[in-house]
Amino acid sequence: MLPRLFLALLLSLASLPTLAQMTIEIIGGAANKIPLAILPFAGKTGGMLDPADVVTADLERSGYFRVVPHADVISPADPNSLALPYWKERGADAVVIGQIQPAGAGRVEVRFWLYDSVRRTRLAALAYTTSPAGLRAVAHRIADAVHEKLLGEPGSYSGRIAYILKRGNRYELQVADVDSQNPATIAASPEPIISPAWSPDRQKLAYVSFEDKKPVIYVQNLADGSRRAVSKFRGSNSAPAWAPDGRRLAVVLSKDETSQIYLLEPASGEIVRVTRGGSLDTEPVFSPDGRWIYFTSNRGGSPQIYRIPVEGGVPSRVTFEGGYNVSPAISPDGKTLAFIHRRDGRFHVAVMDLDSRQMQVLTNTAYDESPSFAPNGRLILYATLVNGRGVLATVSIDGKVRQRLSQGGDLREPAWAP
Repeated sequence: MLPRLFLALLLSLASLPTLAQMTIEIIGGAANKIPLAILPFAGKTGGMLDPADVVTADLERSGYFRVVPHADVISPADPNSLALPYWKERGADAVVIGQIQPAGAGRVEVRFWLYDSVRRTRLAALAYTTSPAGLRAVAHRIADAVHEKLLGEPGSYSGRIAYILKRGNRYELQVADVDSQNPATIAASPEPIISPAWSPDRQKLAYVSFEDKKPVIYVQNLADGSRRAVSKFRGSNSAPAWAPDGRRLAVVLSKDETSQIYLLEPASGEIVRVTRGGSLDTEPVFSPDGRWIYFTSNRGGSPQIYRIPVEGGVPSRVTFEGGYNVSPAISPDGKTLAFIHRRDGRFHVAVMDLDSRQMQVLTNTAYDESPSFAPNGRLILYATLVNGRGVLATVSIDGKVRQRLSQGGDLREPAWAP
């Protein structure tokens, strides 16, 4: 698997085997993990999902927590009866307990509490009402809340990811929970589908399909499944990226000359050209404030990342270290650039502080592609090649926490929902 510089221009995708259930492999973690106990929730009946299992899996795979064995101790009916000294002696700095209660009309109320067993204080208490089918989503939100209280930053367990796979002879655009559960096929075609991009409100996906024997950009509504072609000009239509306001897309078109970047209003079809010249300009992405477009170009002789004001102008080069830097992604706070950097013939995920211009390589795999930031800006989702097979992986922006989502087939071009 090669990094996808000009992938939409080359019009190619590798063959991808059939999807199987993903598994998560933790291959790196923080030096000092927070020990905590997560007790089974009281009130669970029959085959109902226990939110504690999902919260445990979320926090364990983050690399920041160590879950203390609980010997099947159930959460107490009265939170005030929780024996915090006991859990401190067991080595748990914090304890999560919860309850599930009927809420009428086939719904349930999920309550959870987070306690500091060292200081013997309550850190959080929240309640959610949902259907039994929504317990997994609630559990992810509980994990987010625990993460934020104990680490002082938002968690990223309750989001969604999109990615491309090939099932038999069909290419599929799928959406799943961050932990790979609840996958759903959004679009499928016997021709390649590439370049998924989430709208800022997470209600739509833009992507490129070759079903008309040429690259055409579609926008699909996730709520009702409706979709329409928004860019089908002569030549290539590729690499869509949403503006922060959700009203425009940056797209790459070759209708006039070599591939250049344009702004497209999906509602009206109006386009405005942003870049000019004989170079290949591709992979646009907006800065969070909407003022800049970062993109990949060979205008300097080698593939590098540039930026240009949204209204157009003279591009300025951003990356200088090495002869190959592609696939820009900007952190939600606008301070960090992630990209693919080639070093000694290997392709790695790297980050750059946009103020200091200091660069750091985060991964030790050889064929990484398509970096995408988590909503909290602390993790980067990407695709890589392991033992000849494409997998999805995440790495923290300091490179210390790494995990791999693998299954029986190959995956490509992941995108984390904002």
